[in-house]
Amino acid sequence: MKIVGLTGSIGMGKSETARMFSRLGVPVFDADAEVHKLQARDGAAIPLIAAAFPGVVSDGVLDRGKLGALVFADPEAKKRLEAIMHPMVAEARISFFAEAEQAGAKFVVLDIPLLFETRGEKACDKVVVVSAPAEIQRERVLARPGMTTEKFDHILSLQVPDRDKRARADYIIETDKGLEHAFAQVKKIVTELEQQ
Repeated sequence: MKIVGLTGSIGMGKSETARMFSRLGVPVFDADAEVHKLQARDGAAIPLIAAAFPGVVSDGVLDRGKLGALVFADPEAKKRLEAIMHPMVAEARISFFAEAEQAGAKFVVLDIPLLFETRGEKACDKVVVVSAPAEIQRERVLARPGMTTEKFDHILSLQVPDRDKRARADYIIETDKGLEHAFAQVKKIVTELEQQ
């Protein structure tokens, strides 16, 4: 079974593209969704987060705003959070692989926002990068509730630049030409991967 990494910088349309792979019957592991599940009310990560970051959990519920503010401002706090979350997400990914293989999947898609940043591409057979021009990316991200120019610039500074991601990709999906165009590109990739 092949592993296809799906990545792209913030606001490039990665989540929408992941849904397109799912619509075509490809098993997709969404790392962000897994994090949300682990951090949901009484999720498996909640007791560990509560211990590592006093005051961010109340009655089994994580205050994402408080945690985000701590982690956003402090690289050490970010490392502490990653040390909790990464092993849990890795465990969920292993279970996902086993289930997909048992179901006879020829390949799976790993939807990982920071694929290159975490060197996750080394575990992938192919990498798909979702991309759009910088001005469209900026427009999309700044339209999100609670997003500021400062936050956006900080997030970008932590990510491998789009041009570098594109240079390292096996496939690039352009997301600035409409959903139908993007879906056609996804279909083409799925067809190619199924024939390999």
